[in-house]
Amino acid sequence: MNAANYRPPELGLLGDAHVARYRETDGEVGYEWNGVSTLLLTTNGRRSNLPRTSALIFSRDGDDYLVVASTGGSPKHPAWYLNLVADPSVEIQVKDRRIPAVARTASNEERSRLWALVTANWPNYDVYQTRTDRIIPIVVLSPT
Repeated sequence: MNAANYRPPELGLLGDAHVARYRETDGEVGYEWNGVSTLLLTTNGRRSNLPRTSALIFSRDGDDYLVVASTGGSPKHPAWYLNLVADPSVEIQVKDRRIPAVARTASNEERSRLWALVTANWPNYDVYQTRTDRIIPIVVLSPT
């Protein structure tokens, strides 16, 4: 995808409101967002040790769930990514299912294959990568 084909997402449901509606409805509201599926990722705050939840677009690779730490191409990693690097034990919610998982950053060797999967699902990631000098991490969430 190039910048000419970039489609800004509909931003009507974001952040804490997205998480709240997803939880209240077991994903009936919020699972589908801008034509893609989302999950809730709960990490432990690296400083507070309190649970922090984010709604994220996901893709699948076998039994694993894939999320992308893009923040729209921000120069900094999102807080949820820094949290799971500090403590990879996480929980995901997919619709009404809460799943304990372990998180890891995709290796350089697998990144190309996984990037193709996530950009097939959300092509805007290609544009986000052009906005930053950092390599946008792909996170593999493996159910435990």
